[in-house]
Amino acid sequence: MTFRVVSKPSNNHARCPYRIIEQSTGREVEWINQYLDYQTLRRLADTTLRTYAHELLHFLRWWESVHHTDAVAKDALTETTLLDYVRFQSGQERELTGATINQRVAIVDRALRVTFPDATLQAAPALQTTYWQRAPMGVGKPRPALSRLHVKTPKRTIVPLSVDEVARFWSSFRNSRDLAIVGLMLLQGLRSQEVLDLSCDDLLLSEAQIRVRGKGNKTRFLPLAPEAAQLLDHYLRLERPHTSTNTLFVSLKGPARGARMTPAGLRSLFRYHRRTTGVKLANPHRFRHTFASDMVRAGVSLPALMQLMGHAHIQTTMVYVQVTPLEVYQQYARAVAQHIRPVPGMRS
Repeated sequence: MTFRVVSKPSNNHARCPYRIIEQSTGREVEWINQYLDYQTLRRLADTTLRTYAHELLHFLRWWESVHHTDAVAKDALTETTLLDYVRFQSGQERELTGATINQRVAIVDRALRVTFPDATLQAAPALQTTYWQRAPMGVGKPRPALSRLHVKTPKRTIVPLSVDEVARFWSSFRNSRDLAIVGLMLLQGLRSQEVLDLSCDDLLLSEAQIRVRGKGNKTRFLPLAPEAAQLLDHYLRLERPHTSTNTLFVSLKGPARGARMTPAGLRSLFRYHRRTTGVKLANPHRFRHTFASDMVRAGVSLPALMQLMGHAHIQTTMVYVQVTPLEVYQQYARAVAQHIRPVPGMRS
């Protein structure tokens, strides 16, 4: 059977806009779609729901290839189900990253636990770690717990763009809309989806502030850099077409003129300018990384940077606290210069 993810927007806010169906009959995969509805009630972002749907679809296709049925039942789940799923992914000709495997396993594990709470727990000691779980409200002794299955992933390394790369990429733009988009990533640290979700009402130019809706629909107010404010003001006054939509960034020409800018349109914009300038690493998230690295070098505190970036956990922000070999050498040279001593037997 052939299964796929379809988009079915609905006015029912308790129903996920993404459904997994059997293509020839239109039959829905009930247990997955029910789990997606649960996550919709949690008010997860549409992009997160779409990711969940595609990762669960991947598991479903693997399950069908092994069990020759798309029906997932409690009795069919064994303690090695997810371990077998990891083995399948690790054996692919196109090598998958550990982060991809871990994401898929975590999503599937949560879905199975919710849908089949009495099913056999997954156990693979080599891929799990034990830890002490704190008691609720801190009352009582911690108890040992077992983590989810996960494979080892390399330590994440942030590679920001250089000053020259930013300058080359920046100089290839010719209108204020595109410069404002890049500026919001480089000078404000916004995610690409956060940029696309901005409305005209989110700009408080007179107060030099911007309202951003981040992951989990969390809202944060950020100071607006003067350069970004100037570009936005120019775009609104001289470039943005008159349109009924309140979305900030819209198409400037063609049949879609005045329509909301799409993720595909944003990807196409960056792809064109990467090809034009030869700056291969210039993707939206790389500009966000560059912003965070610049803030760390400027001495911004971790709590402040966490707020600017819209991170839910300080550990995510800690990724940016790293030093390059050049910075290590410069600090070493300064320390040596301050504590240098004449070598015995040498004349001054």
